[in-house]
Amino acid sequence: MTATKHPAKSEGPALQKNNPREVFGWKIYDWANSAFSTTIVSTLFGPYLTEITQQVVGENGIVVNLGPVGAITSKSFFPTCVSVAVFLQIFLLPTLGAVADYSNLKKKMMALFCYIGVAATCLMFFVSGRLYLLGGLLFIVANLSFGATIVFYNGFLNDITTEDQRDKVSSRGFAYGYLGGGVLLALNFLLVKSAGRLGLDPYMAVRLSLLSAGVWWGMFALITFATLKTRTTEKALPPGKTYLTVGFSELGRTFRELARLRHTLRYLIGYLFFNDGIQTVISMASVFLAQELFVARGLKTDQSFLLLIFLMVQFVAIFGALLFERIAYLIGTKSAILISLVLWAGVVIYGYGFLHTTSEAWIMAIFIAIVLGGSQALSRSLFSRMIPAGREASFFGIYEVSERGTSWLGPLTFGAVVAATGSYRQALLSLIIFFIAGIIILYLTDTNKAIHEAGNLLPEEAARGE
Repeated sequence: MTATKHPAKSEGPALQKNNPREVFGWKIYDWANSAFSTTIVSTLFGPYLTEITQQVVGENGIVVNLGPVGAITSKSFFPTCVSVAVFLQIFLLPTLGAVADYSNLKKKMMALFCYIGVAATCLMFFVSGRLYLLGGLLFIVANLSFGATIVFYNGFLNDITTEDQRDKVSSRGFAYGYLGGGVLLALNFLLVKSAGRLGLDPYMAVRLSLLSAGVWWGMFALITFATLKTRTTEKALPPGKTYLTVGFSELGRTFRELARLRHTLRYLIGYLFFNDGIQTVISMASVFLAQELFVARGLKTDQSFLLLIFLMVQFVAIFGALLFERIAYLIGTKSAILISLVLWAGVVIYGYGFLHTTSEAWIMAIFIAIVLGGSQALSRSLFSRMIPAGREASFFGIYEVSERGTSWLGPLTFGAVVAATGSYRQALLSLIIFFIAGIIILYLTDTNKAIHEAGNLLPEEAARGE
């Protein structure tokens, strides 16, 4: 499709959309922050934090006793940290998005939270021995900051692209992320694999890898902040008001708009379900594989195996994102997402009943790689078309509550099941309810009507210049 260029819909300078330099700067942030998604959330930090906690309190020993409601155990500690981070995001992210829409601070707020996250990630290098509680705290801070930056990052998508280019730019942004995260993961794989020859303790190699994720994130993000342009003009605060109080009032306005946009609200509810499932599979996969294939058999976790399998996922997911971009072009974005969700449900069933060897883990990982990028990128681009102009960060603040690596109900369910049963397989199977609910709700949502209700164009209408 040929891109049509329209001036930005804002009160500020009439900056052109679909500008290659600015679009590249936007995509490179996915390259930058995917270091956190891959090295920290998906691969190394979960198994590492779980193992050092188990060394102190036992295989499923108590980390925090919650009295009559149960306890946080060494096995459920990491999923609980994920849930705490997301629970806090429920209150923080929508408000931050509302402030960003009202003010002209979206880019500055993105930079602030980016480097808070970078600092917390770098400090994970010092987590060892009995400092597992510090590790949990740093992960919560880093994950909160990561989620905040994605609110603003996603909010720029509508600023810099027209409707007919959203699927393409969103999918290629994810492709950049898989490539960037994959490159760093490859370097970390070589480091962990060569730890003995380099005279490094395996845990030191992991800690250096955690440090590298923070450095990578912060370094490449500089390109993004040098190329993205601020489009809105500064607004004077009402007398006696602060950005915080304005943020709360704007948040109320956002929820009133959502109540009016019934089809957008229905889509968002469906997304919160199926993306909770996706993000929990991603964030818990390394722990699941480490515990089921190694720890449960009395073996030391093969960190090299975990790195190599996730490295494969990163690179194959590049082609998966581009494949589903093409599928969406042929059959529509909604239909392409539904196909990916059916495949996700199949992954959960396979992991529960059929995964017993490392070879079978490779099979599951290939299917994850194929559907991973498509489901995420297309969900984001489809939602972006349902947002009224000028409300992007506010709506994406709510969207981000269940975005990459920040799901809430999924890890809570996973952690509760594994704490109660001691079985990671049953915990994995419990996630299928999120995919089933998401498929049903999305199928019943009229996404075309949602786009028109928000005052936006369908991709084919934008391509025709209507």
